[in-house]
Amino acid sequence: MVSAESRIDEIHYDDYAEGEEEVSGVEDYDISTAPNDFNVSTMYNFIKSGVLVIPGFQRNYVWDVRRASKLVESLIIGLPVPQIFLYEAARNQFHVIDGQQRLMSLYYFREQRFPRMEARADLRRIFAEQGHIPDEVLRDDKYFTNFRLSLPARVSGIPNKLHGLDYESLGDDQLQFDLRTVRNVIIRQNSPKGDDSSVYEIFSRLNSGGVNLSTQEIRSSVFHSGFYDTLMRINYADGWRHILHDTVPDLRLKDVELLLRMFAILIDIDNYGSSMSKFLDGFSEKCKSNTKEENQYLEEFFRAFLNSTAHLPNNAFLNKVNNRVNIALIEAVFSATCRQKYLEGGLAEGKVELEELRTLETDEAFVEATQRATTRKDNVQNRLDRGYALVSPL
Repeated sequence: MVSAESRIDEIHYDDYAEGEEEVSGVEDYDISTAPNDFNVSTMYNFIKSGVLVIPGFQRNYVWDVRRASKLVESLIIGLPVPQIFLYEAARNQFHVIDGQQRLMSLYYFREQRFPRMEARADLRRIFAEQGHIPDEVLRDDKYFTNFRLSLPARVSGIPNKLHGLDYESLGDDQLQFDLRTVRNVIIRQNSPKGDDSSVYEIFSRLNSGGVNLSTQEIRSSVFHSGFYDTLMRINYADGWRHILHDTVPDLRLKDVELLLRMFAILIDIDNYGSSMSKFLDGFSEKCKSNTKEENQYLEEFFRAFLNSTAHLPNNAFLNKVNNRVNIALIEAVFSATCRQKYLEGGLAEGKVELEELRTLETDEAFVEATQRATTRKDNVQNRLDRGYALVSPL
């Protein structure tokens, strides 16, 4: 089966910017920064206790054991490592802006367990659902292997004393490793009040080199909340994977972004401007204030929609030309079938009619609104209007 990485239409951020050629001003920020040299033992305990939150963990851990081993070796032999940036979200709660891979590598080495590549998507789900990795999962060989340092066996003809060791077998180097410090820069936004926009700017710019994070990967970290935990759970629902015609979640979170778009358009379309990216940022910020009950309702609401599509063939929402997921079709059908139920505070009932879906898919006005400037406000609204006209509410 083709992976979600190639199955889902690219959500082109170039398209998001269409019609926005003017240079947008960057806000002036009042930000305070405080450097702290935390040792490895302290950072490990911060992760275990939840003081250090890694919202971007919903992305797969991507380092291999050799790269993680080089980090551990660098600390033991006293080489400097890049600093870590943390955002002070609340008292005794710091969100990682930059340094997730390094932190998790140190955590895994202390636990003496390294995540299997094939299990990392499942570990992402477990972490999203439980907020941590339970000990029984850490000890399960289905998910992890033993973490022994994988380093060159000899350096300049001299045996590498660290190669093949785990945390417990470090001997005298164990204490040295635990007490090694890493510079952590703690950032607090003093103004403007009421948003965390500086975090987005910092995160985006820190990750502007190398293999760039996708906008949704950044968004998932900056706007991490109970609502995003809900999106992550829904992303693993069988009915949703059926719609996407793929069982494997996307490594760059395109599927999560599609869920976010669907909810944002359903709930907040009246506030849509000319930039899909800014619209999704704003909606994500609003949802940070959702109550637990509100998020539970949204999850039940979406699962009811999934039940209404369960009878459809697994290619129902695929573009017939390129066999990729038809994002515009999913958004329009979701809003057309569920908008009224959402306004009433209810849940969808019945079934989405395949004939209506096919009629919308080939409707001349709908297709025209998908041809160019797809995120321009009038085209988004035109697609929704055609959905309301051609697809029956549930």
